[in-house]
Amino acid sequence: MKAKADAIDHPVESPYLPRIARVADSKKFTDKETWLRIEFPDGAGIQYSAGQFMEVGVFGVGESPISICSGPGHRHDLEMCVRNVGDVTRAISSAKTGDTLAVRGPFGNGFDMDSVAGRDLLFVAGGLGLVPCRSFIQAALDQREKFNRVIILYGARTPADLLFPDDLSAWAKRNDCEFLATVDRGNETWTGNTGVITTLFRKMARIDPVNTVAFIIGPPVMFKFAVLEALAMGMRKTAIYCSLERRMKCGLGKCGHCQIRDIYVCQEGPIFSYAEVIKLREGI
Repeated sequence: MKAKADAIDHPVESPYLPRIARVADSKKFTDKETWLRIEFPDGAGIQYSAGQFMEVGVFGVGESPISICSGPGHRHDLEMCVRNVGDVTRAISSAKTGDTLAVRGPFGNGFDMDSVAGRDLLFVAGGLGLVPCRSFIQAALDQREKFNRVIILYGARTPADLLFPDDLSAWAKRNDCEFLATVDRGNETWTGNTGVITTLFRKMARIDPVNTVAFIIGPPVMFKFAVLEALAMGMRKTAIYCSLERRMKCGLGKCGHCQIRDIYVCQEGPIFSYAEVIKLREGI
């Protein structure tokens, strides 16, 4: 194990060979979701865009595609949030501070936030969809002066399923963005909105559909109805973006797991405009 780690503990050019990363910090959000911040001991750092993902592995167990949830740019670390749903993600989410992970990437066709400078931004995240969406949100808030309105809508099943609680609290307190949250089922301590995420569309201030760009990321059923809400408000199909990351596997367009017709999502996505999704006939 140690010999393998030392052998590739430096920047690598082949996309098939992993780099060694070390867990710098971790935190349990829920029984299933774990936040990790990893660093690169080779000192080379990493450059990535919002919407990209990493292949993260544990030697002897396997690897899995994991979305980057930290703000984009050139950094010496990155953040991810892992849902424990199998052997690989269980091993990754069990990593402790100082443990090593094998990572490849970043992969995918990331989104250039400068391309929507001067526009109003509407972020709609459902459940685990907040993980990739957070990278977009961080990019917008880190360079707040580049954008007009910033609206964040977030929905989860229950209060116990809410991710990034510190971020949610900080966004709610900011006076330069609009933040609304909802849960499908509240409890005795929940004082916020109760209902599916589309109920928040009627609670936010009216948008300018011509000048607004929406990022809608979440389960397919949420995406379907959130898009209908956006279209009903007059938004253009080319200004609504989503993620098809659920289809990812190898990250290199070799396994065919993410192929839709002639498109390899891991190479040409995972971020697509709704106009592009319709052409893929994904059947959302």
